[in-house]
Amino acid sequence: MLKVLRYRVGVFKGKKAMMVAVYGYPKGAKDLPGLVQIHGGGGSGTEEPVLANAKEGYATISIAWDGRIRASQYPIDNEAKQLFWDGKKDDPKYRPTTDWGDLGAFFFPRRFQDQKILVHRLDPAAESPRNSNWFVWTIGARRAITFLEQQPEVDGDRIGVYGHSMGAELTIAVAGSDSRMKAASPSCGGLTPDKPAVLLTNSDYHPRITCPILFMVPTNDFHGRIHDLPTAIDRLDASDWRVSSMPHRNHGNDAAYHASVTLWFNQHLKNEFRMPASPETELTLKTEDGVPVFSITPDASKKIRSVEVYYTQQPATDYTGRIEAMTKYWRHAPTTGYEGTWTAPLPLFSLDRQLWVYGDVRYANDRAVHCVKGRDIVSSDTFNVSSVLKMVKPDELKAAGVKATEKPTLVIEEFGEGWEKEWFVKGQKIRKTFQLKSPQYQAPPDSRLGIEVQCNKKARLLIGMEREKHSYHHIIVIDGDSEWQKVGLSPSDFKNREGETLTNWKDMDIVISPLGTLDWHDVTLRNLKWLRDGQRGDNKQ
Repeated sequence: MLKVLRYRVGVFKGKKAMMVAVYGYPKGAKDLPGLVQIHGGGGSGTEEPVLANAKEGYATISIAWDGRIRASQYPIDNEAKQLFWDGKKDDPKYRPTTDWGDLGAFFFPRRFQDQKILVHRLDPAAESPRNSNWFVWTIGARRAITFLEQQPEVDGDRIGVYGHSMGAELTIAVAGSDSRMKAASPSCGGLTPDKPAVLLTNSDYHPRITCPILFMVPTNDFHGRIHDLPTAIDRLDASDWRVSSMPHRNHGNDAAYHASVTLWFNQHLKNEFRMPASPETELTLKTEDGVPVFSITPDASKKIRSVEVYYTQQPATDYTGRIEAMTKYWRHAPTTGYEGTWTAPLPLFSLDRQLWVYGDVRYANDRAVHCVKGRDIVSSDTFNVSSVLKMVKPDELKAAGVKATEKPTLVIEEFGEGWEKEWFVKGQKIRKTFQLKSPQYQAPPDSRLGIEVQCNKKARLLIGMEREKHSYHHIIVIDGDSEWQKVGLSPSDFKNREGETLTNWKDMDIVISPLGTLDWHDVTLRNLKWLRDGQRGDNKQ
């Protein structure tokens, strides 16, 4: 059963506030656990998580705190929001939607453009925390719990909450202010102390969270910064928590990580699963050769598919910028397993930068569980449990006798076994690396970019250079004669859509993608590196 409905949030300044939402559950089912799903900055109610959760035996309400609905038979977009505000009921796109009355509680577009005017705020005192939109959005989400409690098919004693981005901030606010929550999972948010608002920060809510909570924290997220995770966990009152951190990803996760959320709720709301404990880790700085060693001992109660270790070196102080967060280069440290413990050496290139390291364990599940990735309902028979990030300052490294054994190198990637573990894998074809953000891989003056390509059929390979929102590319035409084809490229060989050429390699990220029918199993690469003056790639480009 899938419905679009509105429920009453409350009465503010004498006017009734209503929330539009998508609600659904398995038809004919009873005594269901319930979930409140909270969208991010779009503020939309969406049908995909409701349908995916119904396949797992949940009743779910996806709230539209900003008034949009993404549902196949009842869409509400920004135009429909405006029609509702204007009262144009005769327009075929008119839809009753979220109504905050006289409050300026919409995110975008706003009903009242200058939401700071006191007439559109809840309290006459300008500094009242109740004048933050986050306050009324949290109330709206908590009223969704009340809605679930009142539905005949729902067991009101088994309700959880989860959300993404801004929805993660609201998840923290709900879990920290409502004792009815039995489990929670914020994704890509809910960590940073000064969010979401000065007078209503999530660091105030963390100590009030007592329910089990799973943090979804991809390593390169611009919003839920991974370096804020350890202190957020320290603030919790809850003793039952987990972390799932996908490497290289910004503001999203793959299916195996989303499956961890489904299984978390299956444990705490359905009592049909047991999530493995957080892996035990140890970072040893004092070693004979001066190379730190990271050890990870995962819970072996479920079948372990893989144990991976990722680490990076960050500036001693200036690592908090948005772009810096999204483009961190995480090295993959190969592990050696012995008697249930995996160890990995962490060779460093600098003692003046921080060391950050964590472990990620992939488990097999006895069945595929349903979840949502983007706008698609997917499933996964694996899930991930990660360790909390460990961070070591330069002074600690030096005091322990750590040595900088890695040197600057011209070789960026040799494409050996497991090379993709250090690259961001987007879809079937796109591979992207942030290695050039590390001082270890900087281009010498006037250098060219070299790569060698081997393929037994004629095809094309894209080499891209990206800097923030700017993208440049070069197409390598592959001869298809099975010989190694050497290519040497200058910045001027890369062009954007407007035909403008790249001027230098500074702050670039490298993207590689086979084009057309060419796929990764058709092509072999080696020696992605900087070519100094006098070095030639070859005459084949």
